[in-house]
Amino acid sequence: MTEPWASVEDVAKHLGVAKDSVYRWIDHRGLPAHKIGRLWKFKLSEVDEWVRAGGVDDGDATPEGDH
Repeated sequence: MTEPWASVEDVAKHLGVAKDSVYRWIDHRGLPAHKIGRLWKFKLSEVDEWVRAGGVDDGDATPEGDH
C-alpha cells in the first residue's frame, strides 16, 4: 500500500508545531514538499527523514498555539 499524502495541517500536528513554521521551513529550510495546484502536500516519511537529518534547528520551531 502506498503512503497517503499529508496536508500542511497534518504535518504541523505530526511535528507539534504551528502551520506557519511548516510554511517557513518549506521556503527557508528545504522541507520536502510537493505543490499540487495551490496546495502543499507531503509524505510523512520524507518529513521524518528531513527532521532526523537535522533539517530544522532546535530554536526554529513555533510551538502550536504560539501563532
